[in-house]
Amino acid sequence: MPVQQTPIQGFLIVRWPLFEDDRGFFKQSYQTGELTEALGRPPQLNQGNHSRSRERVLRGFHMEPWDKLIYVVRGTALCVIADPRPDSPTFGKTESILLGDAPGEHARLFVSRGLANAFYCFTETDYINDVSAEFSPEGRKGIIWNDPTLNADWPDKEPVLSRTDAALPSLEELYPGHTLFR
Repeated sequence: MPVQQTPIQGFLIVRWPLFEDDRGFFKQSYQTGELTEALGRPPQLNQGNHSRSRERVLRGFHMEPWDKLIYVVRGTALCVIADPRPDSPTFGKTESILLGDAPGEHARLFVSRGLANAFYCFTETDYINDVSAEFSPEGRKGIIWNDPTLNADWPDKEPVLSRTDAALPSLEELYPGHTLFR
C-alpha cells in the first residue's frame, strides 16, 4: 500500500511510483480509498490552496482545525510536521521530509487537524494544500518556527519569514502547564 503511517498519529506519507520517459513523468498522487483505510475515516477536502514561495522562505508552524493534503508540485521544500496536541503521546515531537523535486520524493502528505506543519523552500516552490474546511481565521494557531521544544533541524538559521510567523508563540507559551515543561 502506498500510504505510510508515521510515528505521529494522523500524519501519513503517500508515495506512488513515478513513471518517466523522454516526455516527462506521470504519477498518481493519492486515492481517497487508501486514505480512508489508513485513517479509519474518509477524508473530506473542501478547499484547494496554492502558494508560491521564493528561495529561503519558511512558512509555519501553522496549526488549524482542518485536515491538510500537501503536495509540492515544483521546487524543493523541507516539510516538518509537529504534534502540538497536549494529550497526544507524541506531544512536542516532529517528523521531517524533503518534498518536490528532491530525488524520489514526489510524495504527498496527509496532516490531520490539530497537527502543525511548516516548510522551508530551497528553491522557488509551488505548494498545494488541499484542506477539509473552507478558510476561517477562527481556531488558527501557530508555533514559532525555531521552537526549542520542537527542535526542527532547519537548514537556515535566518530564513525569510512573514511578520505573523515571526511573532508566533512557543509550544511552552501555548501550554505552560503541560508536564513536558514542569
